[in-house]
Amino acid sequence: MTKISISPEEFKQFAGYILDISGIALDTGKEYLVETRLGPILTRMGCKSYTELLQKAKTDYKKNLENEIIDAISTNETYFFRDKTPFQLLQHKIIPDLIDRRTRKNPGRKPTIRLWSAANSTGQEIYSIAMILVEMGITPDNYNVKLFGTDISDAAIAQASYGLYNKFEAARGLDPARLQRYFDPQENGYKIKDQLRVMAQFKKMNLMQPFSGMGKFDIILCRNVMIYFTPRDRKRIYENIAGVLEPDGYLIIGSTESLINDTGLFVSCKYLNSVFYQFKAQGQQHNGHR
Repeated sequence: MTKISISPEEFKQFAGYILDISGIALDTGKEYLVETRLGPILTRMGCKSYTELLQKAKTDYKKNLENEIIDAISTNETYFFRDKTPFQLLQHKIIPDLIDRRTRKNPGRKPTIRLWSAANSTGQEIYSIAMILVEMGITPDNYNVKLFGTDISDAAIAQASYGLYNKFEAARGLDPARLQRYFDPQENGYKIKDQLRVMAQFKKMNLMQPFSGMGKFDIILCRNVMIYFTPRDRKRIYENIAGVLEPDGYLIIGSTESLINDTGLFVSCKYLNSVFYQFKAQGQQHNGHR
């Protein structure tokens, strides 16, 4: 079957549509991504052009096709313990410091840890953190642990909530001991054990929408997602993140990302080979006591 290519004008129209529904910005040169991700949908829908597919998406009042397009475009690379450094940072620095401060502030009470993975994808980041917490002795029995994962993709959230990974997904980033300890073998892969599943909550969320009703978080991870947004939208998202982060909270972004051109609300702090961000007063205090 002949592959249907997207014309420059069609790409411009589709890029505008995707920006409107998801906030994801597709620059010229990403035509291949649209063709790769949306080509199978175009074929299945029997469309003869991307213009026809776009028209069908816009007139689908149930938004099934719109959601399918978002799922396809927003599919990101992810795996357990991706980039290892943030997880070491959480284990050896951020979580111990946080627990120490919370325990001193409210002695005799269960310390609370609220963590949000803002670009959760299919759940590997949240479950990696849950494994670390269990290995540190931090469980719902002795701590108020709330792990919150969000993503714009319905399919990603469904998989994260169910916690089932095929053999390829389970093998990526997980050593055999952790796979055996935290997963139950299934016919078609591995399912996360309830011990970790109960610590996490997942919800569909568009980062371009207001962060209402979320409460405050001690730790926010927003890794490897801002590259999909325009500079103006990145600034707005970081402002919204600041609004739901505790005054002494921590922000972790991707290892190749920087806040320099996007916001002045945070300062970078270093621990060993890792970088994290805090509000200026807290970050200056940390940097002054290294």
